[in-house]
Amino acid sequence: MFQRLNPIALSAAALLLLSACDGKSSGAPAMPPAEVSVLTIQAQPVPLFTELPGRTSAFRVAEVRPQVGGILVKRLFEEGSEVKAGQQLYQIDPATYQAAVQSALADLAKARATLKTSEAKAARYADLVQINAVSRQDYDDTVATLEQGKAQIMVAQAEVDTAQINLNYTKVYAPISGRIGKSAVTEGALVTAGQATALTTITQLDPIYVDVSQSSSELLRLRQDVAAGKMAQSGADKAAVTLSLDGSNHPYDKPGELKFSDVTVDSSTGAVQVRALFPNPDKALYPGLFVRARIEQGVREQAILVPQQSVVRSSDGTAIVWVVGEGDKAEPRPVVTGQAVGDKWLIDSGLKDGDRVISEGIQKVRPGAPVHPVAAQQ
Repeated sequence: MFQRLNPIALSAAALLLLSACDGKSSGAPAMPPAEVSVLTIQAQPVPLFTELPGRTSAFRVAEVRPQVGGILVKRLFEEGSEVKAGQQLYQIDPATYQAAVQSALADLAKARATLKTSEAKAARYADLVQINAVSRQDYDDTVATLEQGKAQIMVAQAEVDTAQINLNYTKVYAPISGRIGKSAVTEGALVTAGQATALTTITQLDPIYVDVSQSSSELLRLRQDVAAGKMAQSGADKAAVTLSLDGSNHPYDKPGELKFSDVTVDSSTGAVQVRALFPNPDKALYPGLFVRARIEQGVREQAILVPQQSVVRSSDGTAIVWVVGEGDKAEPRPVVTGQAVGDKWLIDSGLKDGDRVISEGIQKVRPGAPVHPVAAQQ
């Protein structure tokens, strides 16, 4: 005989079966919209900078050479020290040049004495010719001799000046202020005027130049933006420049300014030479250092910036930003990116003021899918 089933148990089983059937007919519960962080775009003025590699170069360099020949008798500076413009550096033996000055002075005195005689004779002949006591020819010869005497004095004076100049050149002076290098000669050496080897070199380190190369395409794009009114730019000679040494985390603490931009493009590199000027009172910068210069290009008045993590790339390389559109639905938006500004991208086109850009949760969105936007913390 079969065992009689408990009516209560049968009722419970029936209810469970009905409940199961009900669940299959109504389907699984719908997933809630994905929560994403959004950033509302606000156009704002943003100063733009470009960072370029470069090298330092001296403000002025003077190679000291003798202008007269002779034996070097004194060196009057310490190698590696600071010298002032007009400071005497060397003394060349002046004996022969002093003698030349004395000889020139003697010739000048002789010419002056001869001139006095000629002047007196010309004065007498001027009276005598009036009474026909001398011929007109003799008078003319006397006047000519007088003029030759005057010319001779001018020649003699020029010889005195030349001899004095050569005597002065025996003292070799610093043409500029700066740091002087090692001496190429010692006392007793024979030097000659215009020799190929410099006696020493003086380098002015304060201020100091920084020469960098800027891409011609970037420079052209900058000028186009200025012409189109996208960017406000002050005069090129007023652009601020900051500096950091290569491999150093500490920037140079004294700002410089842009002074010069070349007008030709290097055909081998496609770059334009740019020169900045920096104060260097502590002589912390030396010529030839590799540095990085950060140059202020101008101000983008209506700049649109988005976090770098908001920009993704499609399979063809197109930059895409996800925005929250109407009905809080996710939409991919192609954009054109400019340069990086800190941890953000400058957007040249594709976004406008008021757009809501997804900054976090991009991996959870699909085109047209509803999302739950939450304001991103800035």
